[in-house]
Amino acid sequence: MFAQLSLFFRNSIFSALLNNRTLVKQLLCPDLYCPFPSQINKHIDVLEEYALEWVLRFNLLANESTYKRFCKSKFFFLAASAYPDSNLEELKIAHDWLSWVFIWDDQCDLSDLGKKPKVLKVFHQRFLEILNGAQVTNQDIAVTVALNNLRERTLQKGSLTWFNHFICSFEKWLQGCVEEATIRARGIVPDLDTYMMIRKSSVGVDAFLALTEFCHNLMIPNYLRKHEKFIQMQFLTGHIIACCNDIFSASREISNGDVNNLVLVLHEQFKIPLNQAVNRVAEIHNTAVQKMVDLETSLPKFGEEADTEAAKFILGMHYWIRSNHDWYSQTGRYQSLEGLELTRN
Repeated sequence: MFAQLSLFFRNSIFSALLNNRTLVKQLLCPDLYCPFPSQINKHIDVLEEYALEWVLRFNLLANESTYKRFCKSKFFFLAASAYPDSNLEELKIAHDWLSWVFIWDDQCDLSDLGKKPKVLKVFHQRFLEILNGAQVTNQDIAVTVALNNLRERTLQKGSLTWFNHFICSFEKWLQGCVEEATIRARGIVPDLDTYMMIRKSSVGVDAFLALTEFCHNLMIPNYLRKHEKFIQMQFLTGHIIACCNDIFSASREISNGDVNNLVLVLHEQFKIPLNQAVNRVAEIHNTAVQKMVDLETSLPKFGEEADTEAAKFILGMHYWIRSNHDWYSQTGRYQSLEGLELTRN
């Protein structure tokens, strides 16, 4: 009964917000602190021409709405700016990983599947089997077949040791998707602590940073991965990107009645207006960026070779923070109230 009342209350809030489209459109991004310079891969034009090739070959854009949404998203720009030093073939693979993740993320966010954590677990278990070497069968869906292709292409360029590290990061993201689906199924707005714990995984940044190693041919030693400050910097990168995403995607989440957004969590928990919630998320973002900048200056020395790899990986974190920020000015993914149309489809 409590869950039903909570769901009714939440839907009432979203209905009121959705009817006030002027308010939703006024959820514009405040100034976000980003001191890292923009970079772009020299292969961006080739990547743009390639962008649709792989997703169409594996039938990942099932209808016109999905096709239009993918084209507007401009994942090629995100990949080219997140991995500016990558060779073309590695860049294509990274782009296809991004495309796969966002396409599946849309399935989790914008359909009934996103409210069925038990069903999601079944799909995710199969994904992990494929990534660990299981053979594709005629029972597998298109995204599973595409995932198998990604595994094969990635292993042609990357080491098995690195790929196992990537799988661990990928599994954390899948678990975050299940936890978000559990929240939707319960029909509640999560409290701040619960949301932040889930968002750490669901943002998926650890997997995307692992692709930095793949694209930029880095060799990060295990002792460096496990260093407290290195872990903290990677966490801050994900936190910064999540805050940025939640600001830009707030209108879409409102349109879809999705509660998994920090703006909406603060709005509900602290009973503050949406514009104040946006500003508070911006403050959290800016504080995290400054903390990351300060943390870099306190990193110890690990030896010449390890220091070189660490510096390149930290630069990769900068690339991701900046590219994510810049991407929102390029993508049409969050710039409209298309969530209504997506929900209907």
